[in-house]
Amino acid sequence: MPAYSTNMRYKFPILALVLEIITIILFGVFADYDDGKGHGHDTHSNETHHEKPLMELYPMFQDVHVMIFIGFGFLMTFLKRYGNQLINMYQLNKPKTCPVDFSTATVLISFGAVLGKTSPVQLLIMTILEITIFSINEHLVATVLKANDVGASMIIHAYGAYFGLAVARVLYRPSLRNGHENDGSVYHSDLFAMIGTVFLWMFWPSFNSAIADPGVTQLTAVINTYLSLAACVLSAYAISSLVEHKGKLDMVHIQNATLAGGVAVGTCADMNIGPFGAMLIGLVAGIISTLGFKFLSPILAANLGIQDTCGVHNLHGMPGVLGGLAGIVAVALGKKEGGNAAMQAAALASSIGFALVGGVVTGFIMKLPFWGQPPDKNCFDDSIYWEVPEEEDEHEESLAHADHSKNKAEA
Repeated sequence: MPAYSTNMRYKFPILALVLEIITIILFGVFADYDDGKGHGHDTHSNETHHEKPLMELYPMFQDVHVMIFIGFGFLMTFLKRYGNQLINMYQLNKPKTCPVDFSTATVLISFGAVLGKTSPVQLLIMTILEITIFSINEHLVATVLKANDVGASMIIHAYGAYFGLAVARVLYRPSLRNGHENDGSVYHSDLFAMIGTVFLWMFWPSFNSAIADPGVTQLTAVINTYLSLAACVLSAYAISSLVEHKGKLDMVHIQNATLAGGVAVGTCADMNIGPFGAMLIGLVAGIISTLGFKFLSPILAANLGIQDTCGVHNLHGMPGVLGGLAGIVAVALGKKEGGNAAMQAAALASSIGFALVGGVVTGFIMKLPFWGQPPDKNCFDDSIYWEVPEEEDEHEESLAHADHSKNKAEA
């Protein structure tokens, strides 16, 4: 890849400030606080029963924040020399409300496919374009098709994954075909990534139930998600041991595939699918996610030129499609009152279609030579865009060059 200037001194500040100013102006013109009168709330009343329904949204709002910043942020810190940019770009894309939290999650999923190979400016460009296309698809799915996707398996997970994969394909780097010395983890980076996994697992029921109808429906979404996650953990551990040498567990599988059940049950989380349905979805999600990390990711990289850094296809893409298919079946079986299986299928097709087309277009825009993308030799390294401390000792430096995927000691 040609060596372009990676100096962000003017590119990043100007773009970031311009976007922020535009956002503030748009908020000033189009946004205002709801006084509550249209919903039967008396703004001059001090009675708690007027305030409680609104404030009940705050715990869910903060639960989703934990998922976005700690969960997604730390999950992707597995790379041994690449963590500052990841967590801080997540903070830069900070959401303002619960629905915007969800749209933010879409971009963070897509980031995972291009992690370590893009500049901060490229990621800002990707954010703006992806959110715009996401909003169009979300309106089509929720308002026009009236499809059910309470946990957003289709409109967030499948869309975000395939958008990111399409961008990654356009930004393909032939010299990275056989990997990169920094594209891997070390022992302590895997432990940090597990922090993200644990927080995501704990709070995923809040994510899938946040916009469900209050009451029994919302509780159903929580229970279905929990059961699916529990089943997914067991199947992910089992398949990881089955496919790895001498039955050893792979941290990549444990960090990611154990969460696939939460993704897959999202579309039908608020439906009466019963414990059997929820656990079956989790079981299948754990299996396909683990097998994807083990076998499919290398095939995509070697044969299709899709270098999926974090394996978003395995954690979000395939489980998201599984969730869409489960939603079609559940609606066809009458598990959702007023549902339409054809509209569910159309919503899944729309999400994947918008993702692929939008991702390709966005990828070509990001590929323009003036966005400060890193040269191949500096990929997966914070130091090209961040001030980083020097290694404390030579032992730390030697560990940084050990590839996690090739460093499995034989018993």
